[in-house]
Amino acid sequence: MGGDGTLQLLARESMGCAAEIGVIPTGGGNDFAAALGIRSWRQGVRAIVEGKTREVDAIRVGFASGEQAFYLGGGGVGLDAEAARHANGKFLTWPGRLRYLAAAITALGGYSGIDIELEHENSAPKISARVLLAAALNTPTYGGGICLAPEARMDDGELDVVIIEVLSLLEILKLIPRLLVTGRLSTNRAKRFRAKKIRLTSNENRWFHGDGELLGQTPLEVEVVPGAIRVLAP
Repeated sequence: MGGDGTLQLLARESMGCAAEIGVIPTGGGNDFAAALGIRSWRQGVRAIVEGKTREVDAIRVGFASGEQAFYLGGGGVGLDAEAARHANGKFLTWPGRLRYLAAAITALGGYSGIDIELEHENSAPKISARVLLAAALNTPTYGGGICLAPEARMDDGELDVVIIEVLSLLEILKLIPRLLVTGRLSTNRAKRFRAKKIRLTSNENRWFHGDGELLGQTPLEVEVVPGAIRVLAP
């Protein structure tokens, strides 16, 4: 019972166990629950009572130190990781999508993008770009309903990778009203592809977040863990 960050902690401890996880969404984002078709605490309780389960994927992040972390929905580097810091700070009590958008607008102050190199099994040569953010998702949305990967599925054994090139402040301000109303990110500056594993480096050590929680810094590898947990869902 909580948000995506709370669920992430529970799922991490239950991997490899014969456990079934019930999700009662009461947090700020609840993107994982929404991807399951659970949009209220009542629907979450009903799914638990009905007892139907499904296997879904998780995402493993490996860092240069040898440490690893897991998340379930969406994660990345760049503006969204900077926004996660603010969202868990002064905007913590703000509701849903508004919380993350306000945090992203705040993070834009003095932010000029990051230089990344990204490799995956289908890329030759590696992708080099200056980006607003680079994300790897298992769910269509993160950040309280911001839709970065509309075709993402939680059980297809693949990451949905999204790279958004650096936008001007004016371009970002034009996007915000639509994001507030629909959650859809409509821009031709976004590139999307699928992969089972990616390797990501950046011009400096940059924070990577998963489900809004800061997990560690680049360089890192991100890979899908198929059927990692079993959840109670409609």
